[in-house]
Amino acid sequence: MRTRQRDRDTPPPAAPWSEIWPGLWMGGHYWFDGAGEMRSVVVDDEFDLVVSLFSRPGHGPAPRIDHHLAELPDAPLTSGQLGRVCELAALTAEAVRGGRTVLVRCHSGYNRSGLVVAQTLILLGLDRAAAVGLIRRRRSPWALGTEVFVQYLEVGLDIAGLLTGLEEPV
Repeated sequence: MRTRQRDRDTPPPAAPWSEIWPGLWMGGHYWFDGAGEMRSVVVDDEFDLVVSLFSRPGHGPAPRIDHHLAELPDAPLTSGQLGRVCELAALTAEAVRGGRTVLVRCHSGYNRSGLVVAQTLILLGLDRAAAVGLIRRRRSPWALGTEVFVQYLEVGLDIAGLLTGLEEPV
């Protein structure tokens, strides 16, 4: 399964992760330092919970850290994948409410992680526009650049999952 689209002239991330909401961080597996050098992001025990939507061996987190992995494409999602996004967002929101620190990450920390973080923010009380705006201010103006993800948020992930399920073969 292909899990990443080629960046469409999108600048690479300038930080390994960014705090979007108190205790809620969004990031990727790679970032570029001030000299333009690509750096790997290896998570150890900086967070209580790590949600990975893309993975690479050796990028952590430490074995003792609560880690949930759901490899998702940076492309239209199936009904089941949208359901998994909802589950991960609920888990993340509960952890943040409980005072735990959470990192939601994908390849660059823009799109797949943005979808889960946006849904988490909605569960924490923000409306869709405020959630998307906050992510773009705190992580990158290019976050949530996969338009279908923004469309899912606009209609609501639960409804998007139902509508997507209608198109899937039985």
